[in-house]
Formats: sequence, C-alpha cells, structure tokens
Amino acid sequence: MSAIAGISNSYSNYFLYGKIASGRRIQSASDDAAGLAISEKLTAQENGLNKGTDNAKSGQDLLNVSDGALSQITDQLQRLRELGLQASNGLLTDSDKQNIQYEVDGLKQGISDIADQTTFNTKHILNGEDTLNLATDSNGNGTSINTSNSTLKALGIADFDVTGDFSLDTIDKALEKVTSARAKGGAQYNALGNTISYNDYAAQNTASSNSRIEDLDMPKALTDLQKQNLLNTYKVFMQRRASADAMNRNALLFR
Repeated sequence: MSAIAGISNSYSNYFLYGKIASGRRIQSASDDAAGLAISEKLTAQENGLNKGTDNAKSGQDLLNVSDGALSQITDQLQRLRELGLQASNGLLTDSDKQNIQYEVDGLKQGISDIADQTTFNTKHILNGEDTLNLATDSNGNGTSINTSNSTLKALGIADFDVTGDFSLDTIDKALEKVTSARAKGGAQYNALGNTISYNDYAAQNTASSNSRIEDLDMPKALTDLQKQNLLNTYKVFMQRRASADAMNRNALLFR
C-alpha cells in the first residue's frame, strides 16, 4: 500500500513540476475541462482580433499607396489646367496649340499609366478592377475599401484636346473627383485606425481574461509543492522507522 502511495505522490509531483515549468494551470482537459473549453474560445478570439489588426494595418498601407498615386495624378491635372489656360490665349497659333497638345498627351498618358499600374499585393487599386474587402474583427467581418477609378475615361479627360473646342470645366471636374477620392481615403484610413485601437484594447482584455483561467497561481503552486515534498519526506522517514522497528522485533524473537 505504501508503495502505491509513493507512486501516486511521485506522479503528483511530476505534474506539479510540469505546471510550474510551463506556468500553465491547465495542461490537459483533465485539469479543468470547462476551463479549457472557455480558454480555447478566448484564445481564438484573441488571435482573431490580432489578425484583424494586421489586416487593418495592411488596409492603411494600401490607402497610403493609393493616396500617393492620386497625389501624382492631382499634380498632373493641375498642369493640364495650366496648359488649358495657356491654350485659351487668342494670340497663339494652331502650331503653338499643337505643341501644347503634345505635353497634354504626355500628361494624359502619365495619368493613364498611374491608374493602370498602381497595385498593392498585385491587386489594381485605381482602375476599378478589384473590389477590396478587409476582415478586421475576430469573426472575419470587416469593411470594404473603396478605391478610386482614376482612368482617363472615369475622370472624363480621355478626349481633352486644346487644339479644338475644350472647356477647363473638364479638368476642374476631374480634379474634384480625385480630391473627393483622396478625402474618402483619408476618412477610411482614420476609421481603420479606430478599428486597430479597438482590436488592441479588446485583445488585451481577452488575453487578461484567458490568463486568469489558464495561468498557474505560482505562489500557491510553489507552496503546494513544498508541502508535498515535506509530506513525502515525512512518509519516507516513517517508512524507514517502521522498517527499523520491525527488524528490531525480529531480532528479539530470534534471541
């Protein structure tokens, strides 16, 4: 019987040492089945919130790329407007206007290239091809990023030509579209920042709740281990004493 008790105590110490080494109160379902189930749900929620934060930050990066490209388009539209004003001068000859148109065509090609070639992780973000959805919470829900379609056709300047009849309103409307797109992008950037702040706060509190369930009460565990070691020492001492007493009795019997 004492041998069985010794084995039981040995296993008890083994698991206690394991818990102390890992710092975890729950190492298997047998330790706390209900607590383990809750802990796993909290862990999944925390991981989801952290990944949602990563996705939101990627969305902000995409919006930065988009805004940088739209800024370049704005600069080129401003130059187009200047050229339109220059071409409106009645003192210019047809040849003068044609020379201005060469620069206009170059600027339009530059805008077209930006719209067609601006990508983020291979996804086109300025030509209206891709719809971009972000999973920003722990359940895979989130928001959509509405990037601007900034092709020449979408901006209404594909046929802008200063050698014939034209209106500066065409450029002004294009500038308004791009400016509006940048404003919306800025608002989306800030909204994602709010999402990141919330996710970080929620993940921190979820981790704290999980810690209270899963983590080991280290002072108590060390005290329990010390008590168990003292008890084991006492049991060994008593077993040795009982064995010595039995040997003494046997020696007396054979005298």
